[in-house]
Amino acid sequence: MDKVEQEIVVNNIHGLHARPAALFVQIANKFDSAVQLEKDGDIVDGKSIIAVLSLGVTKGTRIKLMLEGDDANEAFMELRKFLEENNA
Repeated sequence: MDKVEQEIVVNNIHGLHARPAALFVQIANKFDSAVQLEKDGDIVDGKSIIAVLSLGVTKGTRIKLMLEGDDANEAFMELRKFLEENNA
């Protein structure tokens, strides 16, 4: 079982609000691995839209992306790419 954890700066122009948060959760749910996000000491389930929205992540926010499971590396790469892209 793999475990991946890294701090990422969110470059998505809308942060993780509404539509981008829904897309993040949709990507996370494609994988079997557990996905968690941490911001300012708060850790939430990255597969829950309500939990992701509760963090209030805006563009430029530094968050920690934490994954654990057999497909954690693949999931991490896809989720990190999504968070780091500047989607206008």
